[in-house]
Amino acid sequence: MPHALLIKFPGTNCDQETSRALEQAGFTTEVLPVSALAQDSLKKVNLVVFSGGFSYGDYVMSGRIAQLITKSKLGDKLKTFVAKGGYVLGICNGFQILTQLDLLPKGSLIHNRSGKFICRWVPLQKNAKSSSPYLKLLPENFELPIAHAEGRFMAEPGEAEQLVKDGLGALLYGQDINGSSAAIAGLQDDTGRVFGLMPHPERFTSAETHYDPDWTKAEHGWGYYLFKGVAEAIAAAKAA
Repeated sequence: MPHALLIKFPGTNCDQETSRALEQAGFTTEVLPVSALAQDSLKKVNLVVFSGGFSYGDYVMSGRIAQLITKSKLGDKLKTFVAKGGYVLGICNGFQILTQLDLLPKGSLIHNRSGKFICRWVPLQKNAKSSSPYLKLLPENFELPIAHAEGRFMAEPGEAEQLVKDGLGALLYGQDINGSSAAIAGLQDDTGRVFGLMPHPERFTSAETHYDPDWTKAEHGWGYYLFKGVAEAIAAAKAA
């Protein structure tokens, strides 16, 4: 079975939900406090996860202190992990951390255009040009819940649109939710193995957790298929 390591910072509050979602999709998991993170922590790990929450209270800026601590603990080990075929996932605050670790295309996640915290379900569109295994089992259009104050993706003029054209802007909002450039809700790297998104897939892995009690569009919630997609990609890579 593929193994996922979830790095927990003070203020991370979605690690247990995400761990359960990963196990539902076929992973074994370990939630590791960042205080115990070491240079050899990535051994025998297939997927590293930065879960959602408010790491270090979002002081300075969202994800900034978590990024600095991760860098001080791991150095370039995370980039080496990816170069050797490893997978990395960042959800919400984890997405913010990944952008600052330079594991994703250049850009920043800043305060929503409204200046308010947004907590709601949102329509999403899969970019047909994306190579991300995280999205391969999902339909072209689906929905997930969001909960963020600093989820507005911004890049230099024209760069966000180019990311979408190149398929690196892998996940898009179906409408203007927070003012994100080119409606980007999630990014992947060139390999497709590093993926960050603002919506919370771990909060919709079962049909019973949908706001519509009669929801029957799939056997599982859409979030399950995101985690299952990467589990299948890891299994296929091992078999090869």
